[in-house]
Amino acid sequence: MKSTAKGKTQQPLRLSTNKMVVSALALAISGFSSGALAQAAPESAVEEVVVTGIRASLASALNEKRYADNLVEVIQAEDIGKLPDQNLAEVLENVTGVQITRTAGVGTGVQIRGTGANRTEINGVSTVGSGSGRSGINFEDVSAGIIAAVEVTKSPEAKTIEGSVGGTINLRTIRPLDLDEPLATIRVQGEESSLSTDGTQPRFSGTYGNNWSTEAGDFGFVGSFSYAEQDVTAFRPRTDRDNFVAGEDASTPQDFDFLPIQFLIQDYDNYEYETTNFAGSFEWAPNDKVKMHFDAVINDQERYEESSRIQASGISGLARSYVPDAFETVDFGSADSSSGSVDLGSIQAAVQGVIPLDADGSDGNLRFSGDTNSRQTDSQIFSAGIDWQVNDRLSASFELSSSTSETSTPYFNTTLNFINPNSPLNADALLANHLANEAAGEESAYDSNENGTPFVYDLTGGSLTWGIAYDAEYAPTAAQIMDPANTVLRDVQQSQSTADNSEDAFRADFTYALDWKAITSVDFGYRYNETNSKRDQVTSSVGLREFADSPTGDLFAEVLVAGPSNFNDADGRALYVRDFLQIDPQRVASDPEGVLAILNAAIVANNAITGSTRGPISAPTSSQSAFFDITEETSALYGQANFEHGMFRGNVGLRYLETDLTSKGFATLNGETSPTSADSSYDFILPRINVVADVRDDLVVRAGWGKDIRRPDFDDLSSAFTFSTSPNPAVNLGNPGLEPEEVESFDISAEWYFAEGSVVSVGYFNKKRSGLFVTQSEDPETNLVDGRYLRDITAPCEGGGIFNPIADQNVFVPDGVTGVGICVPSSQRVNGSGETTQKGFEFAVQYDFAQFEEQLGWASGFGVLANYTIQEFSGGDSYWTDTSRAATVFGSNGATDVDMRASLLDLSENSYNFTVYYEKYGLSARARYTWREAYRSDDFGSTSSYPWGFPVVQEDRGQLNASVNYDVNENLSIGLEAVNITEEEVEQSCVNEGALLCYQGLTDRRITFGATYRF
Repeated sequence: MKSTAKGKTQQPLRLSTNKMVVSALALAISGFSSGALAQAAPESAVEEVVVTGIRASLASALNEKRYADNLVEVIQAEDIGKLPDQNLAEVLENVTGVQITRTAGVGTGVQIRGTGANRTEINGVSTVGSGSGRSGINFEDVSAGIIAAVEVTKSPEAKTIEGSVGGTINLRTIRPLDLDEPLATIRVQGEESSLSTDGTQPRFSGTYGNNWSTEAGDFGFVGSFSYAEQDVTAFRPRTDRDNFVAGEDASTPQDFDFLPIQFLIQDYDNYEYETTNFAGSFEWAPNDKVKMHFDAVINDQERYEESSRIQASGISGLARSYVPDAFETVDFGSADSSSGSVDLGSIQAAVQGVIPLDADGSDGNLRFSGDTNSRQTDSQIFSAGIDWQVNDRLSASFELSSSTSETSTPYFNTTLNFINPNSPLNADALLANHLANEAAGEESAYDSNENGTPFVYDLTGGSLTWGIAYDAEYAPTAAQIMDPANTVLRDVQQSQSTADNSEDAFRADFTYALDWKAITSVDFGYRYNETNSKRDQVTSSVGLREFADSPTGDLFAEVLVAGPSNFNDADGRALYVRDFLQIDPQRVASDPEGVLAILNAAIVANNAITGSTRGPISAPTSSQSAFFDITEETSALYGQANFEHGMFRGNVGLRYLETDLTSKGFATLNGETSPTSADSSYDFILPRINVVADVRDDLVVRAGWGKDIRRPDFDDLSSAFTFSTSPNPAVNLGNPGLEPEEVESFDISAEWYFAEGSVVSVGYFNKKRSGLFVTQSEDPETNLVDGRYLRDITAPCEGGGIFNPIADQNVFVPDGVTGVGICVPSSQRVNGSGETTQKGFEFAVQYDFAQFEEQLGWASGFGVLANYTIQEFSGGDSYWTDTSRAATVFGSNGATDVDMRASLLDLSENSYNFTVYYEKYGLSARARYTWREAYRSDDFGSTSSYPWGFPVVQEDRGQLNASVNYDVNENLSIGLEAVNITEEEVEQSCVNEGALLCYQGLTDRRITFGATYRF
């Protein structure tokens, strides 16, 4: 069967060329109007007839795969709106060669054969996402309840739209004219999370469909609706140990090198999802030669984050004033560097101890942050088309489609400093310091708004635990921590940013049937699309660093609430921070303007107390330097010959595309901002071949070879750039002239269908990528002064890099200096000269015991599915470089100028799924265990820069999911589904696998229960 992919951005030929193509198509339609019988439209070969039950859905999906002319994988719903999992990313995890990434335990990212650079379509129509990426709609934005089948094309045909490295994902809904009987079903469910405090979350879905024969032809309609609320919680403790204390340092009491505690974080992530989806399809066939359709998919998702973060900061400077109670040996392993393999050595690292106050009571600092990031996305996908059997030989289809995604990302994030009243440097002393500086006429002197709190930590047993050392000298009490008068406002970050993506497309596809030896038919067509991506960053970032400027919490106590105290729910830890204050996240989400007004009133009241002239915090404003508006126009032509001779069948063809791009933004030079515009263009010829050999009735061998492209993300094409409040990450300057990577793929596989509903398969794939996206970086000049690397804090940055006006100066300025604005690294994506290879083997088995009814009886209801993927990534000319602190640590082991060859993020070399199911006597049950090997990840919590200079390694992890359903009668069924039954935690190591444990993710177990009624 043939898989037809539609949609993705391309771009127009010039106007004269467009006219020529349209004229040629019109002549083709009229010229072939008297031919003979045409092949059925390619889409009809893969359209789904509704099936019920696990066994039936598996058999039908396997049948599609077996008779396809290229390599596809299919998952069909076992009943209306009932795919194997509630989440589409987790549905795709069932497919051989597919791995997924999770956010707070929920599937959000999909990697096919090791890469997330894939395309997502709905009914063959391109989708657009909420961000700057190219993969299409976010999987968490679409409920599995409206999807009838999922198709993954691994080996493209010439008609498959370009833009994918790993594969093309097509989400299919029900076609109304395929229904054999009226369809009406409703499902009601509730979901419980083991870590949530909000109780049961509701889910509703329903489908209605029917078709009618009339004098005007056949009509059909299907509509599916889904509404779901979900509350997801994860705890993410973090410990930074990337500082260095030398054993020979006479000022320290120990006699060996070790890694002290640099930073401690207790991260509580909570996401609340509200998702509404509708999928509708109307079809009309006025006669047996013409069928028209109109499809609509409407998605609305609101994701609210109510996260909190407790930080123990300012403790790095205390490393030489105390000795930890216990240490562990950390072996960093080796690095595949630009100069060959480098042994990074080993070192002792602190794992237990108490961190006392600094001698003057100023460090370490206790901070409470509240994150209320949100994402509100409305996406709409419309398509209208006609399938026309022009004559006995020629068939044609035409389609217009439009995909849009409008996203706003409001947030109101705050940080409070705790002022320990028991510290020698208490609030009175801090205020006295300010008044003394004022009296001496030293208004520019830094008057800190933070002081010291003692901390205790225990990192033994593979758990990153820490808390307040209540038994230590100068320690506060829990009541003092909860007193608003002992907190001050430190940071307020606001956003009302928006992102609008869209794609409008027209396509015309033709099939001409031949009776010419082995060539059975010829497919050819044209597609034009215009894709637009627009970003408007509307933000405000205010840092209050001086005591006189920072209002105390009693001045805005009406918006303060106690933070979550259940950080021990996941693993029962005894050591954690359970008492703290935060600005009410629910009030922030519902009334950010009101909260801002209260904070500004507190600033006015505080000015009257301290004499500060601090002005109010303003509402967020649009940042011209971060705005971009990018438009791509693509025209594509393809031709494909389909053949069948003896045991061989398949297709061979070419796809040609031409893209023109315009990138608009703003540039700032010498303080003057002016609009900019940059144009670029490219074209590609993409040959593709698929050959299938039906060696025997039960043995299929297939091979495919082809070329594709991977387009750059839109933010890499922008002439604008954005700033971070951290001084560590590089500012991405964008490159409108960046061209796509080229991908050459080869596949070969064998499938043995040894029994009904059963298969054993083995396959090999090889993907080579050239024209790679690599990052060229420019670091700011640094000067080593008294053991500290200092940077320029004034613009322009003559020594390199770019001036970031909102970044904290942090450790890159002398002691006693603080503020925002500093030179930071800059980077730009370019096409490199290197080449990478992704290759691997895929193994799969599916076996159904139903054929042994007489021998096994009730046990014949069992069946198994399993798949295993082994893959590797090699090549490339991009390297990650160590940070200055990491360089000091590695240098102590004799490793200098350390870098590490960049590998593919989110790629596990080994992974497998094992599923056992049972279906008999009205009982339907399924259990799946998924395991993947360690992989590099850039998802490591609340920092935007790589720790130690390298992405973290997410260690090996498995997860067990299960479901059970029972048919009470032919209309009613009840069910229970469980995700992450054993509550497997995430462990992340810095530098290399198994090296230094630095992050954890403690995720929840989710139980969904409910009932389905079929009318």
